[in-house]
Amino acid sequence: MSTTNEPRPATRRPGPSRSATAARGLLVGVLTAGVALGVAHLVAALVDPAAGPVLAVGSVAVDLAPQPVKAFAIRTFGASDKIALLAGVYALLALSAVVLGALAIRRRRYGLAGLAVFAAVGVAAVLSRPTATPVDVLPVLAGVGVGIAAMLLLVRAARTVTATESSRSRLLNRRQFLVTAAGTALAAGATATIGQTVGRRSAVGARSRAGVRIPPPAQPAPPLPGGVTAGVDGVSPFLTANRDFYRVDTALTVPQVDVKTWRLTLDGAVDRPRTWTFDDLLARGVVERDITLNCVSNEVGGPYIGTARWTGVPLAPLLREAGIRAGQNQLVSRSVEGMTIGTPLDAILDGRDALLAVAMNGEPLPLEHGFPVRMLVPGLYGYVGACKWLTSLQVSTFDAFDPYWVQRGWAADAPVKTASRIDTPKPFAQRRAGPVMIAGVAWAQRRGITAAEVQIDDGPWRPARLADGPSPDLWRQWTYRWDATPGSHTLRVRATDATGATQNGQRAAPFPDGATGWHSTTVTIT
Repeated sequence: MSTTNEPRPATRRPGPSRSATAARGLLVGVLTAGVALGVAHLVAALVDPAAGPVLAVGSVAVDLAPQPVKAFAIRTFGASDKIALLAGVYALLALSAVVLGALAIRRRRYGLAGLAVFAAVGVAAVLSRPTATPVDVLPVLAGVGVGIAAMLLLVRAARTVTATESSRSRLLNRRQFLVTAAGTALAAGATATIGQTVGRRSAVGARSRAGVRIPPPAQPAPPLPGGVTAGVDGVSPFLTANRDFYRVDTALTVPQVDVKTWRLTLDGAVDRPRTWTFDDLLARGVVERDITLNCVSNEVGGPYIGTARWTGVPLAPLLREAGIRAGQNQLVSRSVEGMTIGTPLDAILDGRDALLAVAMNGEPLPLEHGFPVRMLVPGLYGYVGACKWLTSLQVSTFDAFDPYWVQRGWAADAPVKTASRIDTPKPFAQRRAGPVMIAGVAWAQRRGITAAEVQIDDGPWRPARLADGPSPDLWRQWTYRWDATPGSHTLRVRATDATGATQNGQRAAPFPDGATGWHSTTVTIT
């Protein structure tokens, strides 16, 4: 037997696995982002909810998104497009946070550099808002500052676990890391919850709206004739309830306006600029009108249209009193969050019921529909004549100023096109052979609807029965009794307006001045 005096190689203690390191990096990144966003949300609730970094970045995304992307979002997500956008922003932030956490575990300066980049992006997004002030960057700076502290604390705790030699010490330090992580998570959740609570309590718009009393209209809307309703189940109600009225705008958070401090200014190319308080407007006397409003984003047969009973102050007299200077042809309206809308002056001054609306269906404007005041010009798509959360009117020219949507390629003047829609039967519905009621709505604001026709498959166009139409500014319901035979059938509708023009059957997308085409639906008869 032989022996050797050579020393045995030292036993190498196993280091942390790559998966364990990656998991700690993921946790560091997500918790850092969580506490940073929670603090930013809390500070934004105290400063201005729209100054929160997520909302600011989301607003920039809305402004920079190409037109096809915006059209896809509205077509795909409908009224949930804002939720989808914010979900996308949060998902991108979460992914970026995971990457930053992994980098920070290996090189702390990489994580800090990443936070600095996020701070720069957030500050730039906040300051890009038309109504931004230097104070609005506080949420971003506060969030990033706390995020840096959280990252340093978490990275230090994670590295302590990695550097520990003994199993017992490693176990103790792993527990310490988990306690640190849990504390950070608790802090993130607490700040976000407090911010949400503070935001609700500081929502001055809801409190202000609750105290508003709209005086009785000097000119009430005439009672609707009994024949405005076709009497067929499935047709849109003639008057659309506030909760069901469509909403399409770029505001990711509903502006909160206090009527006590709200002001409306009228200036530009006028001889007598003027400023009104909310009470000043009401003191002029209000009128009541039934008006159908629709969005230019509406696809053929789309849902972005509704009719309400609006109460407001006539706009044309205010402009005439101000003394419009010669050569002006555009009224630029601005909302409290900076949106600009351009309206042809001729459309306001030609005798139609252009209003500064203060109430909708008998109650003060809902917050999401423009409280306390919105503009409403019948016969124009909303992006041209229906500015919400109104705060400024400026008389100008189309050559001198391009409003928000015109800058993005939409038409400067956009009168509503003649259109119609099948409400019932719904697409792919199944009905029994025999009498089937086909029904829907048609509209051509300012011109009015004089006829609606239905086509079954490729057969001849047949006249539908029109319900009463008390005003050219309102949609009309129509019905057609069809003796249905078994099989799959395609139903189409088209309308004719009071000028004698029949609805354009050529399919075209909404961009740049409204969709065209006949609405159709396919049903199965058994």
